[in-house]
Amino acid sequence: MSLPAYFSEARKSFHGALLQSVLRVDDAGIASTADKHNKYSASIAYGIAMRIGIESRGARLAGQMSGNRFEEICRAFLENTFLRLKHLRPGTWHIRRGGRASLPRHEQYAHLTALQEAASKNAQLAAALGTDYIITPDIVITRELEDDAAINAPATLVDEQYARLASLRKANGGLPILHASISCKWSIRSDRAQNSRTEALNLVRNRKGPLPHVVVVTGEPLPSRLASIALGTGDIDCVYHFALSELQEAVEELGFADAQDMLEIMVSGKRLKDISDLPLDLAV
Repeated sequence: MSLPAYFSEARKSFHGALLQSVLRVDDAGIASTADKHNKYSASIAYGIAMRIGIESRGARLAGQMSGNRFEEICRAFLENTFLRLKHLRPGTWHIRRGGRASLPRHEQYAHLTALQEAASKNAQLAAALGTDYIITPDIVITRELEDDAAINAPATLVDEQYARLASLRKANGGLPILHASISCKWSIRSDRAQNSRTEALNLVRNRKGPLPHVVVVTGEPLPSRLASIALGTGDIDCVYHFALSELQEAVEELGFADAQDMLEIMVSGKRLKDISDLPLDLAV
């Protein structure tokens, strides 16, 4: 009998970490991903939780606390999986929690520091610029720059005369390259459903250099809310669900035909994938 695939085991460990912290069902049978005021959300979320193997019952964590825990568990999952793909995506990688100051530390967005400094000294400029360029990714994946010795390992490929502006070359004095910006949404509520899309568009518009992967990871159970950020192109690469197969099974068992159709549109259109697909997509 063959051993289970590493990514399959990593997915189980990911769910196990969620079960120990943010994925809970209260005494009323409401899972922590659900909108308790929406019966469809509550039913689907409960079905997902049961399939994952919920064991603990208790009150849900406060929103910010559950969001922070979810981000850290997602970061750990990516560290355990994406970093195993160096044979497909060579390089020196770092997977870190993001934050307000994280973006300008990367090559494509270093110029944002100058914008912030200028705006802080000029009220009219601040009013003109607004705050659209200030983006706070939840998780960032960074690639370190390469020494000439590494670039020239197979043969002398670069010298002192040319390739003096290339971002990847450490000798050119740049900053690390932002490879991916990952937004983690434990759930998606209508009042903030478009935050991830706005952040993604700002990453597209404000970059100088290659566009990083821009993705969303979520535990949202309602297909209609998933569609609000998954459908369409030009901003987010793709939305990744923390338990896609369990979501599909729960919706099918409940007989929610419209929700099934919506899921099929997103999955077949490659706008919604499982968390296990994310590390491989990041290796592209």
